[in-house]
Formats: sequence, structure tokens, C-alpha cells
Amino acid sequence: MSLTSAELSTRAIVTSGAPKRRRRGGPNRPPVITGLLLGILCVVVLSPFIWMTLSVTKPTNVAFSNPPVLWDYQPTLQAFVDLWQTTYFADYLVNTLVVAVVSTVIALVIGIPAAYALSRFPSYVSALLLVLALIFRALPRFSVVLPMYDISRALGIYDTTFALAIALVAINQPFTIWLLRNFFAEIPRELDEAAMIDGCTRIGMLRRVMIPLMGPGILTAGIFVFLFAFQEYLTALVLTDTSSKTVPVFIATQLGQTLPMLQQAGAASMLLTIPVFVIAFIAQKYLVAGLSDGAVKG
Repeated sequence: MSLTSAELSTRAIVTSGAPKRRRRGGPNRPPVITGLLLGILCVVVLSPFIWMTLSVTKPTNVAFSNPPVLWDYQPTLQAFVDLWQTTYFADYLVNTLVVAVVSTVIALVIGIPAAYALSRFPSYVSALLLVLALIFRALPRFSVVLPMYDISRALGIYDTTFALAIALVAINQPFTIWLLRNFFAEIPRELDEAAMIDGCTRIGMLRRVMIPLMGPGILTAGIFVFLFAFQEYLTALVLTDTSSKTVPVFIATQLGQTLPMLQQAGAASMLLTIPVFVIAFIAQKYLVAGLSDGAVKG
């Protein structure tokens, strides 16, 4: 039986509009091999943290036995108790938090207007400043920290949390400016013009318009700067001695000592790592935004 052209057109439309069945094992289903490889990769990446967790929850005579005992032991938290009772870990933790918070706040207070100016007034001078900031950030850390040591000694602020916080601001400021500048570059300039037509000054427009729009970008930069300062070792080692020592420096001084002190270093490492995991998990979408948007666009 032959079909007319109208019937053929109708059948073609119906056929093209009918839902297509997906084949089993198609490209929309992730391969099992990929999942296994990702699982193995996660285990490999987390293996040092897992081993450290097992070591600090064992009795001292079991933690360093040879061959190592993996599961057949009675867990204990004595290493954490000794860490809090026999060391000044609480003071070192307070110093670390104070330095991280102060350096983050100062870096944002300086970085926000600087990044806005560099994004809104492009010129040879702004390009030169951005290049110099990038070069400063790429310099070897010792070439930056050693002059800071001499300056802090000359000013009488050596071994203070203020000196360490200011040094970390100088070290992390180029990254902050670059990241915030790229976020500012994504905001249309028509908003600036509209705010200024309504009577806002540059400072008022930055405070009332730009900063509320830049909330995710500012939070992203703040998280990165806080994590950098919270885990900084070399700068804290050079610029501190006893009163403003931070947790990373304390951990390094415990290594190579007695076995109980080595366990205390592991316990301190866990207590230093857990806040980083928590912050990264809670603010993961902002961290991804900072890596994908602010660090690439603009």
C-alpha cells in the first residue's frame, strides 16, 4: 500500500517527536572503571591522614612498633590529652587564629579598593602594577622573609602576632588583588555610571553597590587568604620565637624528639587539619568559583 506525501510527513513528525530509548551502558552512565579509579585515588590521597589518625589513637608502645599494628589495639586519646596539658598548644592555636583573622581582614580592606581601581582604570601603570604584584608573589619566600626579619628587629616588633600578620598581608596581597580584580572586571561598568548619576561618589558607590555585588568574590578571596595564613610555616618560623609561635612551627619543633612528643605532633597536625577540611567542605562552591571564575576571567 502506497502512502501519500502528506501521510509520510505526518509519520515523520510523529516518529521524530517520539521519545528515544536509551541503551543500557550508554555514555550517560559513568563507567565502573572510572569510579574504581577515583576511589583508589581518594584512598591514596587520604592515606597519610588515615595513617596519622591511626598513629595518634594508639598507645605509644604500639604506635611505633615494628612491624606496625593496624587494627588490633585499644584506641586512646592520651596523645590529645598530653598535647593540651603538657604543652602550650592552646596559646599557639590562639596565635594562629589571630594571625589568620587579622591578616585576612587587612588584606581585604586593602585589596578591595585596589582591585576595583585596577579593574576600572586600565592603563600602562595598572598593568605594570599587576605584573609587579605577580612577580613579587612568585619570588622565593626566603628573599621576602629575610628582609622582613631585619625590619621587624629594627622596629622592635619581632616575635609578635602583629608583625607576622603584616608580613602575611604583604605576601598574600598580590593574590588577593588579582583575584578580586578579576571579579570586579565581570561587573558591568554601567552600574558605576548609574550609581554616580544618582549622586554616589566613588567611595560611596564602592561601598553601597560594588561590595554587595562582590559578596561571593570577597568571601572566596577571604577564605583563600585565611587558609594561606592559617597554614603558613616558613614566615612564622623566621618572624617568631616563643610568644607568638604558631601551630605549624610548634609541630616542626616536636619532630625528631621523643616518641610521645612525636605523637603530640601528630595530634596537633590533626587539630590543624580538621578546621581546613570543615572550611573547605562548607565553602566548596565559593572555592570552586574562585578557581574557575576569578582566577581565569577578566
